[in-house]
Amino acid sequence: MLESLIIWLVQTIGTLGYPGIVLLMALESSFFPFPSEVVIVPAGYLAQQGQMHLGMVVGMGILGSLIGAWVNYYIAITIGRKALLKWGNWFLLPPEKFMKVESYLKKHGEIGTFIGRLIPVIRQYISFPAGVAKMPIGKFSVYTGLGAGLWVTILALIGYFVGENEEVVAQWSQTAMFWLIAGCIVLVLGYWKLRK
Repeated sequence: MLESLIIWLVQTIGTLGYPGIVLLMALESSFFPFPSEVVIVPAGYLAQQGQMHLGMVVGMGILGSLIGAWVNYYIAITIGRKALLKWGNWFLLPPEKFMKVESYLKKHGEIGTFIGRLIPVIRQYISFPAGVAKMPIGKFSVYTGLGAGLWVTILALIGYFVGENEEVVAQWSQTAMFWLIAGCIVLVLGYWKLRK
C-alpha cells in the first residue's frame, strides 16, 4: 500500500510540478498531518532524474510549509486566543496562568518554533502556541522557515541520492531524524545555559 502511495505521489508531483509540492506541503504543515517524506523525497528523486530542479524542490517545500504554518498561526491568533481566555479554566489554564505562559512563549518562542518544525507530529501544531502567544509574524516566519528548510533540504537530498530505494530512504530518514533530535537536545541545553 505504501509503495502504491509513493508511486501515486511521484506521478502527482510529476504532473502538478512545483505547485503540487507547495500544495501538498501546505496540507502537511496545517491540519492534514502526513509525513513530509512522502512529498519531498519523491520530488528529490525527480530532481535526480532531471525532471525538477533540486533548489526549486527545497524552495517550494519551504513555501508550502510556511503557508500551512501561517494558516494554523492565523487560526490560533484569532480564534484560539479568545477561546483560551474565555474557557481556559476548563483546561486548567485560568487567565493569570495563561498570561504567564504567553509571557514565557514571547521570551523563548523562537527556539521552540525552530525545534518544533524538526520533530514529527509537533511540526504540524507548533504554530498554535506561537499564534496564541502573539509571536510577531516576522519572527514566526523566519524560525518556521529555518526549521522547515533544514528538514526539507535533508529529505530532498535523501530523495536525490537514494530516492529509488525505499528501504534505504526509510533508513536514511530515521538516521537523519535521530541526529536532528540529538542536535535539538544539544541546542536546547546550550540555549538554556546561555539564558541562565
